[in-house]
Amino acid sequence: MAFFLNRQQIAAIGVGLGVVAVGLGIYSYSQRSAHLELTGSVLKVRTQATDEIGCVAILDFRVTNPSDYPWIVKNVEVTADIAEGTIDAATAAESDARRAFEAYPLLGQKFNDGLKQRDRIGPHETVDRMVAVRFEAPESRITERKKITLRIVELDGAVAELH
Repeated sequence: MAFFLNRQQIAAIGVGLGVVAVGLGIYSYSQRSAHLELTGSVLKVRTQATDEIGCVAILDFRVTNPSDYPWIVKNVEVTADIAEGTIDAATAAESDARRAFEAYPLLGQKFNDGLKQRDRIGPHETVDRMVAVRFEAPESRITERKKITLRIVELDGAVAELH
């Protein structure tokens, strides 16, 4: 037994598919800011040798939270890609960062507050922050880096990477 559709049935199926497509488009458009993410960039990296095998780096950056939900910082990680591979940095506390600016005037002035655990970046908010870190590598290796990556991990597991 053959099954054939007449023109009215084909038109009804086409209209139904069109209504479903429009509904999916409206749903997708309404959910565009429900995805938790941070966008932004590292504005400036300042380095200062502390001894023969280590240096301090200050990363000034700007981030925007385009979502409808707050971003609550779980932790901050910094890595540098150098000729020998990737090197991880130890993040400094805000009080240690202040002391670094006092001890090493060549770093310049402290422009922004540090980003730390439990900091909140509100929905649709743009903030300027800084992170102070210590690399166990000579300053020359860090200044000649291929790339520096700032990872900001959110309390629920979302990750933002700035380069």
